[in-house]
Parts: sequence; structure tokens; C-alpha cells
Amino acid sequence: MVFTPEPVVPDWPNCGDGVTGGDRAGCNGRSVAPHSACLAHLSDVDRDAHLASLDAGDDIDHRGTTFTGALLDRLLNALKDPATNHPRLGEVRFASATFADDADFGSAAFTGDADFEAVTFAGVARFNSASFAGRAWFNLATFHGEAQFDSVNFAAYAGFESATFAGLARFHSATVSSNADFLLATFADAAVFISATLTGVGFRAVTFTGDAWFHSATFTGDARFGSATFTATAHFGSATFAGAADFGGASFSGKARFHEATFAGEARFESATFAEDARFDSATFSGFAWFEATSFTEDVDLRAAVFEQAGELGPLVCGKTVLLSGARFSEPVTLSIAARRVECLRTRWASTATLRLRHADVDLAHTVFEYPLSVSAEQAPFPNSRGHRGAVVPEDHLADTNGPGVRITSLRGVDAAHLVLADIDLTQCLFTGTVHLDQIRLEGDCTFATVPARTQWRRLRPQWFTRRRTLAEEHHWRSRRPTAAAGWQQSVTDTGHADHVGPAQLAPVYRALRKAFEDGRNEPDAADFYYGEMEMRRHDQHRPRAERALLTAYWTLSGYGLRATRAMVWLLLAMAGTLLAMMLWGLPADSWKPATVATVTGRQVRLPAEKPAPVNPTNALHDRLTTERFEKGLRVVVNSVIFRSSDQDLTTTGTYAEMASRLTEPVLLGLAALAVRGRIKR
Repeated sequence: MVFTPEPVVPDWPNCGDGVTGGDRAGCNGRSVAPHSACLAHLSDVDRDAHLASLDAGDDIDHRGTTFTGALLDRLLNALKDPATNHPRLGEVRFASATFADDADFGSAAFTGDADFEAVTFAGVARFNSASFAGRAWFNLATFHGEAQFDSVNFAAYAGFESATFAGLARFHSATVSSNADFLLATFADAAVFISATLTGVGFRAVTFTGDAWFHSATFTGDARFGSATFTATAHFGSATFAGAADFGGASFSGKARFHEATFAGEARFESATFAEDARFDSATFSGFAWFEATSFTEDVDLRAAVFEQAGELGPLVCGKTVLLSGARFSEPVTLSIAARRVECLRTRWASTATLRLRHADVDLAHTVFEYPLSVSAEQAPFPNSRGHRGAVVPEDHLADTNGPGVRITSLRGVDAAHLVLADIDLTQCLFTGTVHLDQIRLEGDCTFATVPARTQWRRLRPQWFTRRRTLAEEHHWRSRRPTAAAGWQQSVTDTGHADHVGPAQLAPVYRALRKAFEDGRNEPDAADFYYGEMEMRRHDQHRPRAERALLTAYWTLSGYGLRATRAMVWLLLAMAGTLLAMMLWGLPADSWKPATVATVTGRQVRLPAEKPAPVNPTNALHDRLTTERFEKGLRVVVNSVIFRSSDQDLTTTGTYAEMASRLTEPVLLGLAALAVRGRIKR
């Protein structure tokens, strides 16, 4: 069985009441007293008489009436004010009326309430420059053509709840002095509110299918856009929000433009969704800016934005780049951001700030902060306080990243005296040009770049690198050298800067980072940066040749006092060389055996006890490599290492060999001990 709904029966005396045939059958038009017919179905004589009886400012009631363009023109002409030559109406009731043609209420003055609820405008609806002194209702109205409200003035409440704008909706320079509500309205084409002045306007759950133009609009009261849907571009550039601006739960499928907008009150974008670029550049947030659980698929541009009392920004998720370059934060703030990239070039923090980040590459070049600034990598997803208990902010746009780690790419031009980094990847960070780098604080697991694989071959010559922490800029410098080994990374982000960075610029950076680690009581890790400093000094062509030669010897023998294995190898080689020299040339051919031979001459007894000079061995070299000579030579060598004399008879060659070993081998032993101490020192 098919259900047939009952026809709607109007609650006013209507034209079709009791009529079963003819044009009036089913007509819901309000009867024109004292007649039973509506204005559209009155006889010509009765209609002329009724219109002639009207004066400017009269109340009219034509609910449910169908107007042609000609009939509406005659009605408005009858209500024309001679002083202004424009229609002036009192209380107007057009609820459920139909305007079959264009409806021109341009410059009309509505001095009482105006009821256009559930009206159908088949053509263009013109209300340009009209003024509504009382309340105006357009709830459930349908505008099939253009809706023109340019320069309209609503002095009291204006209601457009559930209205449908099938064509272009124009509210250019419109003024709403009290309150306006577009709850659940639908704009199928562009909605133009450019330069409009809106007091307490509500666009909650509104659907903007076309472009939404609010450029240079002024919201003198609260602006409520909660759960609104913007399918095309939303233009709010240079708009002024004097009260709270609520975009919580709004969905922006197209581009969102809030550049140079001014938010004097709170700006709420919680749980809002931006499918394309969102621009807030040069915007001013005088109140708190709420972006909790806000999702940006593309870039979000906050360059040169001003946050006077942000408090907390985020947690927000951005599928691409969060641009904070040139932004200014006047009060303490915590930024919680999950994004692929965060740019903070010349960002200024005038108070303490905390950056809690995930997944991001961060550029902090030339950032200015006068108070502590901490940057930390958050391992767990950000909690979503707007969801159920235990809910987290979804990061679907970042599912293809390499984990939640945070990488800083540049600290150039930053005064690091108040900078704290926690669990940050610094493998690609540019440090040259950073001020007070020795005062930076590195907490948790802050990782640096490392040298290439231990041993590589270049032109049949081995090149080996001991594993150590190094700077990205050393990678860039070494990769430009003609003799560079494979594995040194080239600069891909700042080629111009990298070309001017060499050992002279990197040595102070290594020195400052070494001091930062030492001040943090982290001597073992500081050793790597001491090594880097010495490497840069050794390769600095502007330093004296003698200094570089001395540094080269220091590097060769012990890795600047940091490579115990290298020093021990040289020590063992020196000991082996000394031992071999002793066995071959240092030990005399025969050991001296004291013997006393007496010669008696008269009464004198003469006992000669002079020790003869050691005799150099003359036998073949291989005959000198005996166990006995090895044991004697080893005793000499071991005593030389600990700077003691062995009291062994030696040839002239052996004496000089012992002197050389007593000079070099304790030094090598000391270098090895120094290297071990450097790695285990607390």
C-alpha cells in the first residue's frame, strides 16, 4: 500500500478553502479581507481597489500567495514612500509564498517584522540596499536564482535557518546589527559576504558547495561556523573577528584562506578538517587559538601570524608543512604538532615555549627567543581530549613516514643559550652560525651523523674511519673534496651555504659542542667533538704548516689521544722494533765476566778491575736471533716502557735505541691510557 501524505492545511484563511474547481482550488494564498480570494485570484476590480487602499508603511499579509513579477511590482508601487520613492512596508508576512518571477525588493524599507519563512523564489531575489528595522525570517526559504542582499541592513534578528541558495548568494557589504543565523543552510553556488558587517552570526552545520567569500568581512560579535562544510575555497582573508570565532568540527574540502584575518576573541578550530592548503599568514590572534585535533591534509601557512595569548596550539596533524616562519608568540605557549615538516625561520618567541613534535623535519634558522625554548620528540601519539577516554589524535596523513622521530635541519643564526633539545635527530642539522652553541642543552637520545664505513679502498689505497659522531656540514665539506671517500653525504637543502663552510668554520662549532657535552658531565660523548675539532684544525689550510704537521703526527699515533687501539698498535710496533734492534745490534757479542788477575812485582800487588767496552756482534744476523738475546732485549724494552733502566750492557747502537724507546714508548702508553680514560670518564 502506498502512503499518500495529507495535504498541508494552512492555519490562515486561504483562497482555496472550500473551493473544488477552478484556479483557486488548492490555493493556500491568504484571503484578502473582506474577500475570500488571495491577492493573485482577486478580480481586477477588487485587486485595484485593495491596492489603492494601501499606503506606505502599511502591514501586509500575503502568506501562501503566488506572485508574478507584475503583481509584486504593483504591490510594492502601492507601498512606495513619496519621500524616498522606494517601498516602505510595516509588518510583512509572506510565509510560504511563491515568487514565480524575479522578486525585486531593492531599497525597500521594512519597518516591522518581515516573515519570508518557507518562501520560494523561482527567479532572482533582489534585496539590495533594503533595510529591515524589525526581525526578518527567511527560514526554510528556497532561492532558485540569485539571492541579492548586497548592502542590506538587518537592524534586528535575521534568520536563514535551513534556507537553500541554489544560485549565487550575495551579501556584499551587508550589515547585521543584532544577530543572524544560517543554521543548516545550503549554498549550492558561491556565497559572497565580502566586506559584510556581521554581529553574532551563526553558520553552524552550513554547507558551502561553492566558494565562500568572507574577505574583509567584520564579525563584531561571535562567529559560529561549527560543523560547517566548505566544499570549495573558503575566503576569510583580512576578515576581522571581534568576538569568538568557532570553526570547531568544520570541514574544508577546498582551500581555506584566513590570511591577514584578525581574531580579537577566541579562535576555535578544534576537530576541523582542511583537505587542501590552509592560509593563516599575517593573521592576528589576540585571544586563545584552539587547534586541538585539527587535521590538515596539505600545508598550513601561519607565516607572520601573531599569537598574543596562544597558551596551547594543537595538537594538530598536518600531512605536509606547517609554516611558522616570521610568526610571533607573545605569551608562554606549547605547540603540539605532528607534520612532515615545520618551518620556523625567524619565528619569534617573546616568552617560554615548548615544541612537542612528531614525524617532523624542523628548520629553526634565525629563530629568536629570549626565554627557554624546548624542542622534544614525542614517541606516543597525542591524546585527544575531545574524544573518548584514551582516544588519540589520528595521524592517517603521516602513515608513510619513517616513524615519529623529529629531525632538526638547521640552527643557523639561532642564539642557543636557552635552547633545549630532547630526543632529536641532528644528523642533517646545520650548526654553523649558531650563537652560544656551547650553552645548548641536549637531553635524551640526540643523534648526530656518523662517518662512513670503517675501511674503504680508493685507487688501491685503504681509507679507514673510526666510528664517531660528526656534523652534517663535515659530510658536505668532505663530499666536495676530490679525494672524498664514498659515504660522505652531499648537501641537498642549502648548497650555497654549504659551499662556504670548511674546516675554519667547523672547528669552532665542534669546540662549542664539546664544551656543551662537558658542561653536561658527558665526557665520553664530548670526546667525539674534540676529535672533530682537531680534524678540522688539521685540515685547515690557513693554519701554519708546522702546526698541521704536529696535528697529523698526533692523529697518526693516537687519534688525538682518543684511539687507544691505535696508540697500543704503535706501542707494540715500537717495542717490537726496539726488541729487534736490541737482538741484532744492541746487545754485545759476549757478556762481561768480572775477573781479577794479580801481578806481584816486588811488594806491590796490582788487581785490575776495569770493565771492557762492549763488543759489537760480528756473527751473521740470523745467528743473533737467539732465545737468550730475545730475553735480554725484552727486559730492556719492558723497562723502557715504564721509564726504567734495565742495567743491561749495551752497544753504542743499543744505548741510543734504549734512549729512543724510553722517550717514545712511555708516551705511547700514556696516550693509550688517556684514550681509555676519555671513554670511561664520568
